[in-house]
Amino acid sequence: MTITRHDNLIGGQWVAGAQYGKNINPSNLADVVGEYTQGDVAQLNAAVAAAQAAFPAWSTSGIQARSDALDKIGTEILARKEELGTLLAREEGKTKAEGIGEAGRAGQIFKFFAGECLRLSGELMPSVRPGIGVEITREPVGVIGIITPWNFPIAIPAWKLAPALAFGNCVVMKPADLVPGCAWALAEIVSRSGIPAGVFNLVMGRGSVIGDPLVTHPGINAISFTGSVGVGGRIAQQCAAGMKKVQLEMGGKNPQVVLDDADLAQAVELSVQSAFYSTGQRCTAASRLIVTEGIYPKFVTAIKERMAKIKVGDALAAGTDIGPVSSQSQLDQDLEYVAIGKAEGATLAIGGERVKCATEGFYMAPALFSESDSAMRINREEIFGPVTSIIRVKNYEEALATANDTAFGLSAGIATTSLKHATHFKRHSQAGMVMVNLPTAGVDYHVPFGGRKGSSYGPREQGHYAQEFFTTVKTAYTLA
Repeated sequence: MTITRHDNLIGGQWVAGAQYGKNINPSNLADVVGEYTQGDVAQLNAAVAAAQAAFPAWSTSGIQARSDALDKIGTEILARKEELGTLLAREEGKTKAEGIGEAGRAGQIFKFFAGECLRLSGELMPSVRPGIGVEITREPVGVIGIITPWNFPIAIPAWKLAPALAFGNCVVMKPADLVPGCAWALAEIVSRSGIPAGVFNLVMGRGSVIGDPLVTHPGINAISFTGSVGVGGRIAQQCAAGMKKVQLEMGGKNPQVVLDDADLAQAVELSVQSAFYSTGQRCTAASRLIVTEGIYPKFVTAIKERMAKIKVGDALAAGTDIGPVSSQSQLDQDLEYVAIGKAEGATLAIGGERVKCATEGFYMAPALFSESDSAMRINREEIFGPVTSIIRVKNYEEALATANDTAFGLSAGIATTSLKHATHFKRHSQAGMVMVNLPTAGVDYHVPFGGRKGSSYGPREQGHYAQEFFTTVKTAYTLA
């Protein structure tokens, strides 16, 4: 069987690295998706130089040309969403249906920002001094370093790359080493879109080799990063030292509140969707189910019954609800937290064990803890897998306090039929995104995405608010 090799895109050319890494299917460890080059600092430097050289012309180019290129990218992604979604499922492990949905979202993101190219506006104001006019405009920042995670291997690159290009920036993108396939496919589409050589550059490789050099490179003007809290904190310090703009999306320990007056069936379904779909590997996943005592016994029984029906299996197989976790290290971490939860005194109500399937993969039964409390590590630390716990509380007031009792603040949900409590929760939840009778995971592509506290730092991503990061404001005075 021939394994295809994939190279980096630098200055409009496909450039091989000194070595290649295998992209392994987590549903079937015998299946090699492809071999992807491992870039080094020399290639990174070449990519930054190419982006710098392309910036003067691209940043002042006509907005129609930019719009047309982004629209072309979006059109091709949507036309190939089944193929790209299958690739995504094969390399990352989320189900094929979820993969196709993510690929479709990536296409929609490019289409949206094709329009944003034409909607960028400014202000014309009078000066306090007679005879002087004032113009306030937005201009591109420069060369943007984009670092993307493994859990959304095409949507997150899209929602960073599309606005960067739309507003006239040039880009050097480093995708997660675990899932280079979708990033490479996206780069190949971009390379044929009419965007000039050097405007977009793809440098695949290990973060330990090219991560810090990308962040600290003097030719990089801004960094947009999605990943772990630890790495994000270090990037923030490095960008501050280099006087660079920085945008960070990091962890979450998202609460899903269920009140006594909630529709039980609805609350169970949205909790299962929030906690376990995409194998729980979403920064917006609900890993704390905060349930008031009146509904608690019925909720625990009902969610266990619902979880017993979840089919864990090959991401590409029909009927699979949840695929494997992404890697051996992630599986080890998830199982370690199951052991931690039991040692802390929580009750493992269901799941938490390895699952055997027809092929060897990183399969795990979703784990639910009951009788847990906020002090436990399983309720303080981000697990990033199909592991969640239930915390019993007395009433809405305690539920809100418990929901906010976290170092994170990305997404929060409430299941209730009370308009009073829903309205109060929307205002007083210390999260960047709040869901009422909806899963905590699942957001639109045309509205801002981001959190508070340890979850996010810097301007919001997506939608019209993306301009806050990817542009800089200029004030110009003119004497009439």
